[in-house]
Amino acid sequence: MSDDKSLRPHTQVLTRGFDPSLSVGSARPAVFRSSTYVFSSPEAAERAFDLMAGRGKATEGEQVDLVYSRFNHPNAEILEDHLVPIEAGATSALIFNSGMSAIMTAMMTFVRPGDTIVYTVPIYGGTQHLVEDLLTLYGIIGVGVVAGDSAKLDAAICGAKNLRMVLVETPANPTLIMTDIQRACESAAAAAKPGSPKPIVMVDNTLLGPAFQHPLQHGADLVMYSATKYLSGFSDMIGGVLLAKDPDLIRQIRPKRSLFGTILQPDECWMLDGRLSTVGLRMGRATENAQHIAAALAGQRKLECVVFPTLFEDVEQKRIVEKQCDQPGAMLSLVIKGGKKGAFDFLRTIRIARNAVSLGGVETLVCHPKTTTHSGFTEEEFRQAGVVDGLVRVSVGIEDWRDLLADFEHALEAV
Repeated sequence: MSDDKSLRPHTQVLTRGFDPSLSVGSARPAVFRSSTYVFSSPEAAERAFDLMAGRGKATEGEQVDLVYSRFNHPNAEILEDHLVPIEAGATSALIFNSGMSAIMTAMMTFVRPGDTIVYTVPIYGGTQHLVEDLLTLYGIIGVGVVAGDSAKLDAAICGAKNLRMVLVETPANPTLIMTDIQRACESAAAAAKPGSPKPIVMVDNTLLGPAFQHPLQHGADLVMYSATKYLSGFSDMIGGVLLAKDPDLIRQIRPKRSLFGTILQPDECWMLDGRLSTVGLRMGRATENAQHIAAALAGQRKLECVVFPTLFEDVEQKRIVEKQCDQPGAMLSLVIKGGKKGAFDFLRTIRIARNAVSLGGVETLVCHPKTTTHSGFTEEEFRQAGVVDGLVRVSVGIEDWRDLLADFEHALEAV
């Protein structure tokens, strides 16, 4: 085991937080399928429960006994240690059984009835439903602001009553509109009332992180991932992650995760841990593919437009990309002529890419957001989000880009 902080992230993800001597000398972590754990002493049991419930803080280097797998287990601890170095600026992490459970648990930790959450739209459909359809029942106010409009976001943050959280998804899903993370954080800090805590800024970094965008370095308090996507990368498991620069934020969230029972199970933690070292490799290859495809399809006669960061023409959007993104990512959207019929003709004709929701897998996935991931919105919400009938979202995988391009061009001929 090496916890040498001077090591670079790609080394730490393979070396820190795991002691082979505790796994019969195995070079890689084993799977620990146990629901409960034997305490080393009654005092250790008391200490473990105090820390688990948030009644105390672990000291530097303190080894705390495990209690019960709804609260924590070895595979979760190993995975969380390995997640920290791949998120620039992070000091601590928590793993969840889905991205939605990570978002919900964070909100339930910090937001109270009468508080306001300001969030960018479009945003993942499940997140928007959580805020608008569930949290409002408990007296929590949700204020949606069009992504990329910094002035409107500033005004919403400044004018919000009892602002407690700002939730930013950038790039926006599925329009890929960018939001200035640093400016949102500065606005949230300025909006803090005397004697009240600063509003939490949480960034859904699923589409570009951890390889190409680093929200904690731009002032964000929490970074959230659907680990189902690029972190896992094989479309075969569900998971979620929260990371923070301030370990006290994670300490506050942990008891709520224990209460809700939303920790990721040992087998899935073991699977995900083994894939972290290749996240950058997979994302790099997929991003190169996406850049080739976006450039080749730009101006195609069956398309209204290709939405991809390197093709942005808006000056502010180009500025944000240059400021906070190392690479454009592997997501692109095609706005196909002919509206819904054109989009459906395209989707039923593709042969290599797969018509499925989700993203971030090694295989290329395409979907029609208006009738799938964002279905159920009102027409006004669709208009505000910019989700139009002809929009098809593409998560580019690691196949040969020339084969994918030929597949898309063939499918467009059917439109």
